Amino acid sequence: METRERADAARNRAKVLSAAARLFAAGDPRAVTMEDIARAAGVGRGTLYRRYPDVASVAAALLDEHERLLQGELLRGDPPLGPGAPPRERLAAFFAAMVDLLEQHGHLALGAEAGAKRFAVGAYGFWRAHVLALLREAGAPDPESLADTLLASLAPEVYLHQRDRGVSPDRLKDALTRLAYAATL
Repeated sequence: METRERADAARNRAKVLSAAARLFAAGDPRAVTMEDIARAAGVGRGTLYRRYPDVASVAAALLDEHERLLQGELLRGDPPLGPGAPPRERLAAFFAAMVDLLEQHGHLALGAEAGAKRFAVGAYGFWRAHVLALLREAGAPDPESLADTLLASLAPEVYLHQRDRGVSPDRLKDALTRLAYAATL
């Protein structure tokens, strides 16, 4: 049976997520603390910790909605992002969609997925399964190790470093398209 969220808990959740979104967007998300979020949201630390054990959990909650939309497109969307296109075209479309996601929400991904935390979030498992399936369908050699290698190019730290160096999203999409095609020869 599904339990309904209390009205005050829903209000607090909305305040926390709104405040956290502002804080993550304002500067380096790795510098945001739970104290910062609680203060900006106007809630007690206990209220914050009851729902979110750490800053990465708050960032992941904000990022989750955007990742779910992309996951739906991969499963049910139009080709080439969705089913029906050759694996190399789907992989290139996935890379392009991830560039768009990181361009809009890289600060959240950095807060939620920095370092080893990246591999613990559910979205990484989904992305890996998707890439792995495309590599297998294309007959790529050693798809198990290649999947993580390809996904490393989408690490939030790498993406934001490239953007800081002046590499445009279009250049990154072009490079990742070449990578997708080379991986699925």
